[in-house]
Parts: sequence; C-alpha cells; structure tokens
Amino acid sequence: MAVKIRLARRGRKKLAIFDIVVADARAPRDGRFIEKIGTYNPNTNPASINLNDDKALQWVLNGAQPTDTARAILSYKGVLLKKHLQVGVNKGAISQETADAKFSEWKNVKDSKISGKADSLLSKKEAEKAARLADEAKVNAARAEAIAKKNAVVEEAPAAEEASQEAAEESAE
Repeated sequence: MAVKIRLARRGRKKLAIFDIVVADARAPRDGRFIEKIGTYNPNTNPASINLNDDKALQWVLNGAQPTDTARAILSYKGVLLKKHLQVGVNKGAISQETADAKFSEWKNVKDSKISGKADSLLSKKEAEKAARLADEAKVNAARAEAIAKKNAVVEEAPAAEEASQEAAEESAE
C-alpha cells in the first residue's frame, strides 16, 4: 500500500481551506484518509499552516511520499530538514545535539523572516490607510472651500441689492 501525504480540500467555493492528510494513494482526494496531520489556509497573507511536526516527521521517516504541494509545505515548516538531519544522526555522521542545534538555528531564522513579512505587510496596510485618509481630508477641504465661496457669493448678492436700492432711494429724494 503506497501512502501519500497530500491535501484534502474543504471550505466554500473560492475560499478553500485544505487539510494535510496521510492517505492511501488509491483513495479519492477528499475521501478516506489514515490520519489528519494539519491544515493549510492559503487565503491569509502569509498563508496559515498548522502542522503536527512530529506526526509529519514520523510519517515521512516511515516512507510516506508527499505530493508536490505537501512537499513544499513540509519544507517550509522544516520537516524535511529535520528528516535530513535525523538520517545523518542515524548514519553516525553528526550527533543528535548538533542536529538539534542546526534545526533550532534554522527555525529561529525562519520564524524571524515570517514575522518580518507579517510586520511589513501590516505597516504597508497602515501606510495605505493613512494615505487614503489624507486624500479624503484634501477632498473634504476643497469641498468645504467651494461651499464657503458659494455661500459668500450668495451673501454678497443681497448686500449689493440693498446698496443699489439705497442708492436709488437717495437719487429719488
């Protein structure tokens, strides 16, 4: 029995959320699976991935073959690096402490990159919001100025009529 780590689609139309599952290769995409090891939501920025790293590593070490997308997700989360380091430990090339140190260093760098991207997206969003508010303030100021000018012209017109009436009354006298 060939075992695959793949995505099973769920969610509504055009807003898909995927389960990361371990399934028999012959089973349907959204059908029967052996175990659910995580979820993947591509609708957020950056994409949300909740993965049980230990279960995923255990399945990969037992021979489960990930699909292309699942492989990218496992690589992103560090499961494939952990497998690589564990194979090195099993062969005696490196010690377990060295492997753990390398993985934790990689994980810290990866987490800082992800948080940096999230922070930059948030600051960009706030800057765009501030720019929109400034543009709206300019439009409102121009609109208020136009209304004030229109009201000033309307107020001057009755004053001019009164002045012309007074002049007419003086000339009549």
